[in-house]
Amino acid sequence: MNISLEGKIALVCGSTQGIGLATAKELATNGATCILLARNEAMLKEVVADLPTPLQQKHLYAVADFTDIVVLRSVISNLVKSHTIHILVNNTGGPKSGPITEAVEEDFEKAFQQHVVGNQVLTKAVIPGMKAAGYGRIINIVSTSVRIPIANLGVSNTIRAAVAGWAKTMANELGQFSITVNNILPGFIDTARLKSLIAANADRRQVSQEAITKGMIAEIPAGRFGLASEIAAAAAFLASPAASYINGVNLPVDGGKTGSF
Repeated sequence: MNISLEGKIALVCGSTQGIGLATAKELATNGATCILLARNEAMLKEVVADLPTPLQQKHLYAVADFTDIVVLRSVISNLVKSHTIHILVNNTGGPKSGPITEAVEEDFEKAFQQHVVGNQVLTKAVIPGMKAAGYGRIINIVSTSVRIPIANLGVSNTIRAAVAGWAKTMANELGQFSITVNNILPGFIDTARLKSLIAANADRRQVSQEAITKGMIAEIPAGRFGLASEIAAAAAFLASPAASYINGVNLPVDGGKTGSF
């Protein structure tokens, strides 16, 4: 099975922490040259310096904030002028938590820009290079809420579903060019994002964070939270030549929690 990413260039978004960082490390370990995209330049410099280089790759970074589409469009336009992106990992911070009945319209607009419009801008920019190379992997880090909505994530549930519809449409249009588009659906993954959700839920329900954590783990057949590295492993496989006939899927990586087929 060919899972080598030698000679491939990967653009990994939100790659200074959590799932994005773990994914960049895994892709680099498998031979890809990584371009990291995030908003904190100081952290980007540190991460780039620490990425694995088994094939003497020269990793680099670019600075952009997904809330500023104009800047994001400018940054990706400059990148594709000098680099053929073979692998794009769309990953950015999730919308704030809370019931949908308490969300304001601006919450939806901001999240739509950040997730759907941001993904569209980046994907459109890398498609010509992928077509020319005859190889493309677009991997979106989404959520299991694509399958079953998650309580107290009203805005996120709405926007994640929009991303899933966008991705499936893109997969249908790009498959003929040897470009695949797939979504990874993380369950409860032990990241800063999960910790913040636990804290918010504990505050809302006026119970301890330990009680919230215990209840969440009880819902997972695996009996534990997942690791960012386990999401990264799935992303690395989908990015590889071995996954060439996997296209347009939503892949839960959740320890069996999602209650649907």
